[in-house]
Amino acid sequence: MPYQKSTRLPAERASKIGHLDVIKSPLVQQLIQDFNDPEYEDDLPTTDWQPLPTGGKELKLIFSSDGSIQEIEWPNPPYKALAFVKTALLKLDYYAIAKLDKDNPNPFALKDLMEKSALFHATAFPLRNVSITGKSIFNAIREIIFHSLKDQGKDDSLEGAMLETLKWLVYEKWKPNSNKKLDDFGCPHCLHETKQNHATLPFDQERGQCPNCHEEIFVSDVLGLHYSMVEDYAKKEVATDYMSVAETLMIFTPIRYFWTYDREVLKECLFIKDGPLSLRATLSKLAAPIRNFFKYAKEQGIEIAMIGQEKSGLFFDHLQLIGKSAPEHSIFIPNNDYIRKEVQHMNAEGTYGIHTNYGAKLFVKMDRYHKMVLNIPTGEKGEFVESPSAEHLIKIKDIAATLPKIISNRFEGALLPIEMANGVASLSTYPSAKALELFADGGKIT
Repeated sequence: MPYQKSTRLPAERASKIGHLDVIKSPLVQQLIQDFNDPEYEDDLPTTDWQPLPTGGKELKLIFSSDGSIQEIEWPNPPYKALAFVKTALLKLDYYAIAKLDKDNPNPFALKDLMEKSALFHATAFPLRNVSITGKSIFNAIREIIFHSLKDQGKDDSLEGAMLETLKWLVYEKWKPNSNKKLDDFGCPHCLHETKQNHATLPFDQERGQCPNCHEEIFVSDVLGLHYSMVEDYAKKEVATDYMSVAETLMIFTPIRYFWTYDREVLKECLFIKDGPLSLRATLSKLAAPIRNFFKYAKEQGIEIAMIGQEKSGLFFDHLQLIGKSAPEHSIFIPNNDYIRKEVQHMNAEGTYGIHTNYGAKLFVKMDRYHKMVLNIPTGEKGEFVESPSAEHLIKIKDIAATLPKIISNRFEGALLPIEMANGVASLSTYPSAKALELFADGGKIT
C-alpha cells in the first residue's frame, strides 16, 4: 500500500513498471493459461420458473417509501464527519399513474404529483470530531434518533408519525387491549458494566428509566443503534441503519392509520418499499412484531399487499445471470437451500433471514426488458416460511395484476412509485453533497 497524501506532502505514487514482475512470473503465466471463462448458459443452476399468478384485481391506492444518505467528511485533520439522512413517503392514485407516459413522463406532471402527494423527513448525525455542547457524540446521537422519529415535518405534516408507528409496532398496539411491555434490550448506559440485557419500558411509553442503572432510556433504544457507537465516535452504519428504520416506519405509517380508522381501505392498497423487506443486526427486533402484525391481520381477514424491490446486491446480480433464459411473465421463488448455495455461495447451516426478514425473495420476469427482485410477506398465517411457494405470498395475485400498470420504461426493471419516491428522497453526490458540505461548513460546527 502506498503512503497517503497529507496536508504537506503528496501521496506516494504506485510503480508504473511494477506489473512487469507479475507478468514475467512463471507461476502467474501458468495460472492465467489454466483459467477459463465458464460457459454460463450451459451451467446455470436449476430454477423452477412458474407463470405469474393471474386472476387478481388491480390495487388502486399506492404508497412508496425510499431513503438517501450522504456523508460529509472534511479532508484535513481532525477529519470531521457528518451524515445527512432523508426519507420520503409518496402516495399515488392508480388513475394518476395511468395518465403518465411510461417512456417520457412529463416532468411538470411528475413534479405536481410529488408536491401534492409526498412527505419527507430529514435529519443529521455527528459521526466524529464534531462537538455538541454538554453532550458526547454517543448520547447526542441517541437523542437525535429519538427526536428525529418525533419530527413534526414541514408545517407539521408528519405530526410525529414515525415515533407513533414505532410504538404501534413494538408494543403491538394493533392488537385490541394490548398491554405489552417493550421487549428487553441492552441499556445504552449500563450494558457493558453489568453484561445484562433486560432494560425495558412499560406499555406505550416513549421514555423512562433503566431498571438497573436508573438512567434515562428511549423507546428508540430498542433498535440497538448505540451498539455502533462509542463515547465520541459513531460509524456511518448508525446513519445507514437509521435510514433503514425510517424507510420502514414511513411505509407502515399509512398502514397504521388505515388499520386504526378504516381497515377496508387496506384491501385496495399496495405498499412499496425501496430495498428488501428485512432489518439487519439489532434492527431485527422490529422484524418480529412486523411478522406478528401480518399474521394477525390475515387472521382478521385483512390481507395487506406489500412489496420491497432490490435494485442491487447478490440477488439482483443473480437475476442477471438466470433471468436471460427465463420465460416472460414468470416468477421463481428460491428456497433456503438454493439461496445458500447459488446466491450466497455459502455452506452455512441455518435458515436464511429467519430473524431479519419479513418477506420472501422472488425473481420476476415481466418481459425481456423488465426483470426485478421483489420481496413479499409470506405465510398462511404470516410466519416465516423456509421454502415458500406462490400460495404463501400475501396477495400475490393482486400484486401481479398491478405490476404492469406501475412499470416505468425509463430504467430497466423500474417501478414508477419507487422512481418517484427516490426523486423526493435522493441526495446525490453532486450537487447535493456539495450543498450540504457548504451548509455544514457555514454552521456552528467546532
